Amino acid sequence: MSQLINKPLAEVKTLEGCDLADVWALITNTSQPLVFKGLCKEWPLVQAGLVSASAAADYIRQFYQGNPVSACYIEPDQQGRVFYNAKQDGFNYQGGKIDFNQLVERLFALNGQQEVPTYYMGSTEINQWFPGLAAQNSLALDGITPLTSVWLGNQSRIAAHYDFPQNLACNAVGHRTFTLFPPEQIVNLYPGPMEFAPGGQDVSMVDFAAPDFERFPQFAEALQHAQVAHLEPGDLLFIPSMWWHHVEALDAFNVLISHWWRDTPAYLGRPNNALSMAVLSLRSLPKAQRQAWKAIFDYYIFEHDEVSQQHIQPEALKMLTKPLDELNARQIRADLQNKLKR
Repeated sequence: MSQLINKPLAEVKTLEGCDLADVWALITNTSQPLVFKGLCKEWPLVQAGLVSASAAADYIRQFYQGNPVSACYIEPDQQGRVFYNAKQDGFNYQGGKIDFNQLVERLFALNGQQEVPTYYMGSTEINQWFPGLAAQNSLALDGITPLTSVWLGNQSRIAAHYDFPQNLACNAVGHRTFTLFPPEQIVNLYPGPMEFAPGGQDVSMVDFAAPDFERFPQFAEALQHAQVAHLEPGDLLFIPSMWWHHVEALDAFNVLISHWWRDTPAYLGRPNNALSMAVLSLRSLPKAQRQAWKAIFDYYIFEHDEVSQQHIQPEALKMLTKPLDELNARQIRADLQNKLKR
């Protein structure tokens, strides 16, 4: 990547000697990614992986209860890239359910081969598929209950995408490279179709291994704002909400454990739903009307921290209550459901 712009990409800030209390204090006060060097290195899974890949695989197997996992198979000519097919009407991989032990056996059967396919098990909830694994191989985060997931496979390249939740991702086995971009770089990352995408989240259409700067000229500008994290076993990466990240797994056997959480109650819903509603209701309006609605959204949504509400009686605020309480949130949801039926 660094040779593409004739200078190295900026490195994600790396901190050493931190404990979990330090992590929580630091990520609470930043909107930038951070690497916590070796914070998870004492996990049994990490230690097993430092012995060998097969030791790490055997360690995970002891927690597997037999429920098939979701995984995908990618032909060798795709060089590990999890992406669309050429027509963008499907994907370049075959997905399905497989016994975890069979998946591991197929991965290790590739040892010694020159051109290998990719086997990739994406986000797999740790407590449902591997009960007990999280006890000593996950983060105990004060005051929150994250969605903790396992990601496993051989060499793979996951297209740049963003997630709404915050994420603390521990690189448990193997090595990974994350390339991250702040949210405002969306314009320079060329997102693909919204209706469907690998992993379910909008992805950048740029091939980071061989970017086509004639087709995607603004990607050069995105690279000026990129930050890269090269993770070794036991390293922990904080990915702030909405930051784009491209993920490359580099070894023949890689394991990542992620912890996702949101800063607001689940009853407030997913912001993606608001975006879909805006596409439906606003995107096709004339530009002058879109600009008018932009001013309204700025007033009520994006810049409301600076807006005084003293001219409205407190008991009359209702949906403008800050922060929005569950009763008013449920009322808004009910009103929307009624309106959408008309």
